[in-house]
Parts: sequence; structure tokens; C-alpha cells
Amino acid sequence: MNPQHLVLSLWQRWGGFAFGRWCYSRCLGWLVPYSGSISANVLQLKPGYALVSLRDRRAVRNHLHSIHALALANLGELSSGLAMMAALPNNIKAIVTKLEVTYLKKARGQVHAEGFANPPTHIVEPTEHIVSAAIKDDGGDVVATLQIVWQLKPEEVVP
Repeated sequence: MNPQHLVLSLWQRWGGFAFGRWCYSRCLGWLVPYSGSISANVLQLKPGYALVSLRDRRAVRNHLHSIHALALANLGELSSGLAMMAALPNNIKAIVTKLEVTYLKKARGQVHAEGFANPPTHIVEPTEHIVSAAIKDDGGDVVATLQIVWQLKPEEVVP
């Protein structure tokens, strides 16, 4: 089973109830260990869209008592990746080639990252696609925005 199929099929099975979303998020963290290091929770997922939350706690804080910049980048990349994977055809591979983060405000309290992706439907050669993500605090203020460049290419067919 390829990653795109797994991302969406498991969500469709488990995403409809709180314990299922928790299990999905923990499994995702196990499958993608670096992203799992922040213990984010997936709240919504559909092709082209993902909403992921991060609880403010000591493990993700910096010396300024706010959420660390790289924890925010990790969260934004995770939301963009889920949105992208859920929207891609099964025969396409995707990898991040550039990540640009703009930090607008110190992040304190729980934050939510929304990833938006609208990848091309027909990919025959390697192509770049830009995906955006926005991270907001509980007050609705945007604390960071991300532009993530993904390289998309067809999987090589092995005879």
C-alpha cells in the first residue's frame, strides 16, 4: 500500500471519532518519526486540506516561553504534507525541496496549522508544486505562514 492511499484510507476509517483521531495521529508519528516528535494531532483531513493542532507544552517551547520556531515549521510542513498526500494520485511520489516560514507572532497556547494543496492531476515528468500552510493561535491570530515547494514525480515502474 503506498503512502497516499494509506494516509487517506486510515483517516476515513479512524477520523470520525476522537479516539480514532488520536490513534491516527500516534500512528502517523510512528511512521514519520521526526514529525511525530512534536506529538501533533490531526483534526481534519481531505484531499487538498489538513487541519493539525499542537498543544503548547515544555517539550516544544523555547527560552522565550513560546512554541519553538522549528516546532512550528514541523507542524506547518506536516499539515501541508497531509493535504498534499491526500490529494495526489497513487502513482506520484512527493518530497519537499524548499520550506519558507514567515513568523509573525510568538506562538503561545494551542496552535492549529491548516495545509492547502491543489496538485496537478496529470504528472508525467518531475514538477514543482507550491503548497501553503497557515498556523493560528486559539485567538485566531496568524502566528506563522509557510510556503512549501514539493517535487512531484511519477513512480518508476519496475517490470
